[in-house]
Amino acid sequence: MARRIDVTGTGGVRLAAWEFGDPPKLDRPASAEGEPGQGVLLLHGLMGRASHWAATARWLSERHRAVALDQRGHGRSDKPPQAAFTREAYVEDAEAALEQLRLGPAVLIGHAMGALTAWQLAAKRPDLVSGLIICDMRASALGTASQREWADWFKSWPLPFATLADVRKWFGEDDPWVERPNPARGEFYAEVMQEGEDGWRPVFEPEQMLKSRETWVYDAHWEELAQVRCPTLVVRGLDGELGRAEAQEMVRVLPRGEYAEVADAGHLVHYDQPEAWRGAIEPFLDAVRTV
Repeated sequence: MARRIDVTGTGGVRLAAWEFGDPPKLDRPASAEGEPGQGVLLLHGLMGRASHWAATARWLSERHRAVALDQRGHGRSDKPPQAAFTREAYVEDAEAALEQLRLGPAVLIGHAMGALTAWQLAAKRPDLVSGLIICDMRASALGTASQREWADWFKSWPLPFATLADVRKWFGEDDPWVERPNPARGEFYAEVMQEGEDGWRPVFEPEQMLKSRETWVYDAHWEELAQVRCPTLVVRGLDGELGRAEAQEMVRVLPRGEYAEVADAGHLVHYDQPEAWRGAIEPFLDAVRTV
């Protein structure tokens, strides 16, 4: 099952939210609107889409109302050329999703950029957030060189791809950023391609991705992290972009921080090791649910 729910984001941007599993049928409190209790909002990273969370959302739906959001410029959500791609816009979109879907107070689960959005919203609206899971996102500034490398990387993509098999091979093996063959990475990027008359291209506009990224790469985000009052789990892949020392410092800065790492996983933790990912976050979710 995949059920789409339209959400109106800031500036009137139409966003697509998705449920990938049947609502839970457990005995637990219901909201005033009749929805099952604990809500979970899943936020993908830059270039991602809600369907990247499908496997996680399905097992979450056994106990929670789990909704994944295609953020502005991504997936099936609108990609207006003149839309704002600021930090404020992304945070306000997630805020709107929680309110319009009546999910709050909810657990936010974010990967990479989605994790930053999640903790900024948790700092801004503690009444809407009961728990937070940060997956492989740094709090430190990444800097000018990082943004330039990303721009060059987008230019290196051999677009259009003739087939999805070519997509999987390039992102899983041939991409210069790949240190060793990674089939999960190839699958991840195949998920964000669409077929046109000349072949396969991304569902997003690379320029919009760079605009989104430039609003956070030059700044550190420790201060907002320190303002998050709900229980928070910081998860990193052992070979991911978030180093152990920085992850543990994030846990120290968080008023109620916890730490977990997943072996044999890179940046795409929930794609690389889905069972280990579940094992890392499920005890935390259960603890938040019983509070």
